Amino acid sequence: MEHRVFRDLTDYLAAGDCLVFNRSRVLPARFEARRGSGGRRSALFLGETGPGQWRVLMEGAGKVRPGEVLAICGGGWSMTWLRHCGRGLCDVRIDPPEEAATILRRVGTMPLPPYIRRDGSDAEEAAADRRDYQTVYADRDGSVAAPTAGLHFTDALIAALKERGVLTAYLTLHVGLGTFQPVDAEDLADHVMHREWYELPPDAAGLIRRSRDGGGRIVAVGTTAARVLETCHRDGPLSAGSGWTDLFICPPHDFRATDALITNFHLPGSTLLALVFAFAGRDQTLRAYRAAIDEGYRFYSYGDAMLIL
Repeated sequence: MEHRVFRDLTDYLAAGDCLVFNRSRVLPARFEARRGSGGRRSALFLGETGPGQWRVLMEGAGKVRPGEVLAICGGGWSMTWLRHCGRGLCDVRIDPPEEAATILRRVGTMPLPPYIRRDGSDAEEAAADRRDYQTVYADRDGSVAAPTAGLHFTDALIAALKERGVLTAYLTLHVGLGTFQPVDAEDLADHVMHREWYELPPDAAGLIRRSRDGGGRIVAVGTTAARVLETCHRDGPLSAGSGWTDLFICPPHDFRATDALITNFHLPGSTLLALVFAFAGRDQTLRAYRAAIDEGYRFYSYGDAMLIL
């Protein structure tokens, strides 16, 4: 176990190793809607279920009636309540229909975790969050939370790694509710993951295979990248593909496509921590977490990272 700064990553990777990044971009997915009575409700966009239809997570959803129309604050759109889906989830129709990314850029704020407190009154702070809660290489709209391991990378560090001969491959997993939904089952095997959309393009799959064939290590940048790699290696050799994955990685899991992992320090009871347990072993992971606490490391989204080799 070693304690280093993140730019020292260049000391641990060699020519032929392949870093695998999740290029999903975080949408400003949190917004407010106003009922006819004037009461406001905070909502989180989770995805489009059809043309002009969204699935949202909303506070006080149980008090809203099917057919009720709410005005989306900050723009000229409204949403009509279609159905309750349980646990605060609901489907709504957006009027006038437009791409979700377009609407959210106008009315939304970044979906920061609740332990990062914002009251919405500081415009400069909100602008900084739009920049900081995003990886430097993100270019595929769709996530409602950041793939946080990637937040540590700068353009200069990626360039330095490439100069050393480290390869870089890019895939997509749009982070949704499933990644951060707490495990509430007594037995990990009984936990059901929400589906999340992924894509491993052919060029990335080919580069990863060439790296592995040449003796390089496949280094997943974050648990989301690891989930896509393991999904695409589940039914045979690693191959390109896209679709929806509900793969929940927990002990025991035979990692077939991931040789090393860069990840932040995660909340207890999370699917993210379960994946790290599966990769590094429970006892070794807890030992690392105790050391991180003793050293005053920061945890969670804007926290510090570890490289597991």
